[in-house]
Amino acid sequence: MSHPKLDDAGLSNLKEVASHCESRNDDREELREAQIAAEHERETSFLKSLKLYPAAIAWSVLLSTAIIMEGYDMKLIGSLNAQPAFKRRYGKQLPNGRYEIPAPWQAGLSNGASVGSLIGLYLNGHISERIGFKKTMLASLALMAGTIFIPFFAPSIEVLQVGQIFQGIPWGIFQTLTTAYAAEVCPVHLRGYLTTYVNLCWVFGQFLSAGVLRAMAGRTDEWAYRIPFALQWMWPVPLMVGIAFAPESPWWCVRQNRLEEAKRNLRRLTSCNNRSDEDIHHMMALMQVTVNKEKEAGTGSSYLDCFRGVDLRRTILACCVWAIQILSGTGLRTYSTYFYQQAGLPTVQAFNMSVIQYALGIVGVFIAWFLLPYCSRRTLYIWGLAGLGLCLIVIGGLGTVDYTTRPAISWGIGSMLIVYTVIYDITVGPICYALVSEIPSSSLRSKSIVLARMTYNLLNIVSNVITPFMLNPGAWAWGAKTGFFFAGTCAVSLVFTILCIPETKGRTYAELTVLF
Repeated sequence: MSHPKLDDAGLSNLKEVASHCESRNDDREELREAQIAAEHERETSFLKSLKLYPAAIAWSVLLSTAIIMEGYDMKLIGSLNAQPAFKRRYGKQLPNGRYEIPAPWQAGLSNGASVGSLIGLYLNGHISERIGFKKTMLASLALMAGTIFIPFFAPSIEVLQVGQIFQGIPWGIFQTLTTAYAAEVCPVHLRGYLTTYVNLCWVFGQFLSAGVLRAMAGRTDEWAYRIPFALQWMWPVPLMVGIAFAPESPWWCVRQNRLEEAKRNLRRLTSCNNRSDEDIHHMMALMQVTVNKEKEAGTGSSYLDCFRGVDLRRTILACCVWAIQILSGTGLRTYSTYFYQQAGLPTVQAFNMSVIQYALGIVGVFIAWFLLPYCSRRTLYIWGLAGLGLCLIVIGGLGTVDYTTRPAISWGIGSMLIVYTVIYDITVGPICYALVSEIPSSSLRSKSIVLARMTYNLLNIVSNVITPFMLNPGAWAWGAKTGFFFAGTCAVSLVFTILCIPETKGRTYAELTVLF
């Protein structure tokens, strides 16, 4: 029996069907390989992850170290408001003969860095996805080295303000780029540690700032504040030399469809002796499947895509998680030295308390690392906010007592702020970085983290405007009673966390994409 002859159209259709079947088979194979990689990553223990990813840990730590500069200077400006030499140079004399930086300028100097950070954040969302994390980081460090000249030579408070704005631009890039890089180069079991390490760098920078200002407390000349500014130059050049050799994020390479480069960088991030070519192939498959699934779900690559479909919820959650850092009362920590002084402590003791505060903050992050394997992100956030709210209520209560004639009350207020700092740096401080890096989709991670940090900075501007007025004796003069205000915003944050924040611990990015 003869078979009918196929025409050209029939042959074309058969080729399309065959191609489709072959494509489906390739998709199934890629999904199988991705599943193998996901299961292997989830089952790999913490200690084995350390052996498999020593280079990823080292490079992530190196890039995150840039945050020390930001923590240093953000603490520096707030604390200089309590330094006599700085107040005489840039402040105004009150009727009682003392010099003070006017409350509007206190707010302006702190907000200058935040405004500059907003510019840097926006630029980072575009630049890092266009040219990569590594090149963006190098350019930011070069800009940072140049902008330090402005506050160092500032002849007036107006020039100092300009310097804060320009310095804020590279800080804004550091704030999100380091978190995104840490999230992308590390496996599930190390992700929490290396994203929260960013917070440790922030606290360590604040600790260095407090220590330097304590060392300068006895000086009465211009070098009392010029030396702290000049010390910022010790960071950019060594970091640029090290980061010049860093591998690019494999996830970024996959998003740019530069697969061979992604494989090379993945090998550099893992221990060659412990990872076979097959393992690398499976890991590449997992990244490709994750990116492709997000594209199928409608995930794009622009800022507008962060507000479309399921990514809208992910963006809102990331923004709120970072906003809670401000709403939980961290404004009092930024102005802690000035706060101690207004609470009745002598200037030298106020600087001593700040040093103790940030030293214990560093210890707090190490405690958080110990708790990470045993406690969920959500649990630490809930109990942390409950503890912070209680501390703020006690601080506000002590502020209702006349502490000008009772020094013990002043020490009690200072001690409660230290307890507050320890609780913050065990819970809300570091865990925030883990949550904001895990909640967004991989394709929109950089931009979602940028939007979250912008939310933080905008609220920080509001906090920096009202906090000096609340503390300044020439303005509202609330003093320690400011604790009541932040206790209220902390309570709102606690309710939101209980109702809305999901658990992301131990899940691969592919699993999080499916769950959302």
